[in-house]
Amino acid sequence: MALKVALLGCGVVGSQVIRLMREQADDLAARVGAPLELAGVAVRRPGRRRDTEVDPALLTTDAEALVTRDDVDIVVEVIGGIEPARSLILSAMRGGKSVVTANKALLAEDGATIHAAARDNDADLYFEAAVAGAIPLIRPLRESLAGDHVHRVLGIVNGTTNYILDKMDSSGASFSDALEEAQVLGYAEADPTADVEGFDAAAKAAILAGIAFHSRVTAADVHREGITEVTAADVAGAKAMGYVIKLLAICARSEDGASFGVRVHPAMIPRTHPLAGVREAYNAVFVEARSAGRLMFYGAGAGGAPTASAVLGDIVAVGRNLLAGTRGPEESTYADLSVHPMGETVTRYHVSLDVADKPGVLARVADMFAKHDVSIQTVHQEGYGDEAQLVLVTHRASDAALSATIEGLRELDIVRDVVSVMRVEGEDVA
Repeated sequence: MALKVALLGCGVVGSQVIRLMREQADDLAARVGAPLELAGVAVRRPGRRRDTEVDPALLTTDAEALVTRDDVDIVVEVIGGIEPARSLILSAMRGGKSVVTANKALLAEDGATIHAAARDNDADLYFEAAVAGAIPLIRPLRESLAGDHVHRVLGIVNGTTNYILDKMDSSGASFSDALEEAQVLGYAEADPTADVEGFDAAAKAAILAGIAFHSRVTAADVHREGITEVTAADVAGAKAMGYVIKLLAICARSEDGASFGVRVHPAMIPRTHPLAGVREAYNAVFVEARSAGRLMFYGAGAGGAPTASAVLGDIVAVGRNLLAGTRGPEESTYADLSVHPMGETVTRYHVSLDVADKPGVLARVADMFAKHDVSIQTVHQEGYGDEAQLVLVTHRASDAALSATIEGLRELDIVRDVVSVMRVEGEDVA
């Protein structure tokens, strides 16, 4: 007997799910142990032209009726957003149906409700496609590394911002020019806010941190900064020092293991770091564990076919579980660790200042750093006219101490402008 799949959404990803189910039908049936049959496809506009041909008889605008049909076994949600996705998934689970979703925003905002519904209704919840497209990352974290102690996850999880920063680095383009190119090539949406302001990466970071540290994490727990303030001068300055700027998602335990931090922000990393070579719209994630050591996952982090590949992998897993009468892993939140504030994060910093070019300036700047217990590692100064630019790189310090230092510098009459402040990461891996 065939397992029937209800598909919510037939856009870039959904249309590719249909194509792969059709083209690989025999192989999928052999891998699952039963044929997979498309029961219906919920769409908003049935008459819209689609990338993949779909039998019109399968299309419906009544998504609620589709997910509650008695003959449906698996519901696949690829419409995105919070509503109606949440309501539809909950309706499906209340009917005992297992769910495959690519919805990072929903899982990061209200994953607790979704996971609870899966548990209470004896349903599976799989979401490999929610974080890094085709890259196998969720399953290794929650299954392969279940016997290990993960202490850090660091990576590039947004292809749009990586493409923009890569173009700024390779061609010297401004942020706006690189963004425009990304939009022309289809790497960035017409409204790129979710990507360039870090919302997309923050949702993914929340999901990764929750799995890695066995604690409940939401997007609100993630410190988030986007890349809109990164200038061509920042990129060029980093390049001259042997660094590259990337938007990083960083989930890291505290030294005592009692808490962890989750943050998304642009950072300088050495050009010798493996993440520095991740070009264009690709993603890559480092996972550091006590016994396994350092693992790197690399590949296409978005796109119709790559994301559909991850969705199909989850469908196969859910189908096997249904036939065997078992379920996949549930949410693991037993550790219940707290998320420490950004101010407790410790790292190094690159600070660029425009200052008056006169005697005593460097001493006063250094005094301000010393006042807040931030140690300076290197200083570079260039003078021009009656102004000079100071570039300072610190030793490791807390984010709170660095922030207090910057506020103090802004109040000095000799500081014309705090041009940029950039965190420096990844030197322990380079």
